[in-house]
Amino acid sequence: MEHKHIYDAQGKQLCCTQTEKIYNQAGAQRLIQGAPAQDQAHSHSDDDGHDHSVAEGGTLKLFLPAIISFVLLIVAIAMDNWLPQEWFKGWIRIIWYVLAYIPVGFPVIKDALKSIGKGEIFSEFLLMSIATIGAFAIKEYPEGVAVMLFYAVGEVFQTLAVSRAKSNIKALLDQRPDEVTIVEANSSRVIKAEAAAIGDVIQLKPGEKLGLDGELISDTASFNTAALTGESKPDTKTKGEVVLAGMINMNTVSLVKVTTAYQDSKLSKILELVQNATSQKAPTELFIRKFAKIYTPIVVLLAIAICLLPYFFVGQYVFSDWLYRALVFLVISCPCALVISIPLGYFGGIGAASRNGILFKGSNFLDAMAAIQNVVMDKTGTMTEGVFKVQEVRLEPDFDEATILKLVNKIESHSSHPVATAIREYAGDVDESVNLTDVEEIPGHGLKGSVDGKVFLVGNFKLLDKFNIGYTIDPNTIVYTTIAIALDNRFVGYITIADSIKEDSAQTIQLLHKLGVKATMLSGDKSTVVAYVAKELGIDKAYGDLLPEDKVNKVKEIKAIGESVAFVGDGVNDAPVVALSDVGIAMGGLGSDATIETADVVIQDDKPSKIPMAINIGKQTKKVVYQNIGLAFVVKGVVLILGAGGLATMWEAVFADVGVSLIAILNAIRIQKMKF
Repeated sequence: MEHKHIYDAQGKQLCCTQTEKIYNQAGAQRLIQGAPAQDQAHSHSDDDGHDHSVAEGGTLKLFLPAIISFVLLIVAIAMDNWLPQEWFKGWIRIIWYVLAYIPVGFPVIKDALKSIGKGEIFSEFLLMSIATIGAFAIKEYPEGVAVMLFYAVGEVFQTLAVSRAKSNIKALLDQRPDEVTIVEANSSRVIKAEAAAIGDVIQLKPGEKLGLDGELISDTASFNTAALTGESKPDTKTKGEVVLAGMINMNTVSLVKVTTAYQDSKLSKILELVQNATSQKAPTELFIRKFAKIYTPIVVLLAIAICLLPYFFVGQYVFSDWLYRALVFLVISCPCALVISIPLGYFGGIGAASRNGILFKGSNFLDAMAAIQNVVMDKTGTMTEGVFKVQEVRLEPDFDEATILKLVNKIESHSSHPVATAIREYAGDVDESVNLTDVEEIPGHGLKGSVDGKVFLVGNFKLLDKFNIGYTIDPNTIVYTTIAIALDNRFVGYITIADSIKEDSAQTIQLLHKLGVKATMLSGDKSTVVAYVAKELGIDKAYGDLLPEDKVNKVKEIKAIGESVAFVGDGVNDAPVVALSDVGIAMGGLGSDATIETADVVIQDDKPSKIPMAINIGKQTKKVVYQNIGLAFVVKGVVLILGAGGLATMWEAVFADVGVSLIAILNAIRIQKMKF
């Protein structure tokens, strides 16, 4: 059956590559989108909490071929130089070095032949095979074995690094227990978590993790939500509230009714999101992969030229000397440091963000966040709590406050608007004895009803204008959101309500300014309210009374001057402006699946301070990636020139390839340990 190469959405080849091999060895096949079917045999390792290739096979198994080769090489070098043996000559010496070469060289030669058979001729495997077999051809046996040995050791370290990156993210997110305790008819039984059905009641002991999303049946319970939000502060839930898979019960035994299937839980969706994040490649990563594809065949042709062309220009031409230089050139030019360390760097950035409760949908958004110049944000639910509270009740002197509040509370009970909740919390339970009839909603204005045959109006001042009711105040002078009241064609007064500012909102704006990012607030709320919040927080520009299309136009104005924009909102109602912005950031909280699906970046705990943190993670990731690119090009460039001039040996070549790869990998891993 003819093999067909597999490519991702950006045209990057996914099969028959060094990257594929290393990721497969690390048990991280699912980090390569569209991995071949035969590589999915161990896909269950992504769900069972450990890695088969490394954990079960053991790190020793990965290093074993290199250990055997190293021992045989050291013995051979000793008999060549330190403890000469008469019998260690001729064919015996050659066979010994061949035996030292086989454990590390045979797998690479095999991979090179497989790649050639599948149409991928110029691979890293071919470069190393030519270089080391060539070294044997010119009787540089120790160097031939050493180059392949160090290359094999580098591969193992790369495999372990990928495995660790994958394990770190799984440890953060895939916290679902395999089993849950179900309570039925005063008895309990333990079943597999995936076998639990909607409606089942789970018994959760202190310290246990919840396996499925559900509704708390117990009166109260405290949970550690770190797996979902990155926030270790306990979250107290009351009866009827939603609790999610991955939360850890803190104190007492609690009962939870299952409301969502195992595979549809919030944690499952988050885990899938992060695992798929590597399919969205950053421009830097795409460039390096395309560069390597063109670069490798050019290097092979240059190596041939280095070997053969001097014959026509050098008087004392010695073939073996120039072949040696060409082989050194090939080893140095191997692009492993770039091809592996760069995607590992971006994956480390995604992992670091996940640990802090920020979900990036791809490494391309890490790059985009690093370059953001403007953060445009919604007000309600983003910079404010989204929970309204009554601030002030001002009525005309001849109206009784208690009576009017009962009427307002009763008419607002017909609405699901947050204003109704604020009124009820302030005035208490609705008095059902109040004689209020013929209630109707007037869209965009408020509510109209009848009290003892008199018209009763509750809404904005546009509602009073509509019914030609005069009032003695200027609504524009009131800072807060205002509810105007009228009874029997007379102005009664107004109630102001306000949404409290989140405790870390001011800090967020300060951090954005430190990063050189401008902040703009766009809101559909009253302009005076928006202006007040913006002034309190130090936001650069603020606009109120906006419709969704107005928000789009404001973002277009910013983009028209050539500046990048990240929009922060709910990710659903603001879909048009999220789509228009360079990065759409959603305050996902723990509730909206639609938000997770819409935005490019999701902040799980609704804290605005995570916005500058996300930008900083993007900047640090990009910095590490560029450090790796610079290191690889500078070192390889210098040693390539030295090698072509005959001033560098295979040992310098090994450092330029394997040494640089290991340094780059360690630098990439560093992202996962940074504190932001």
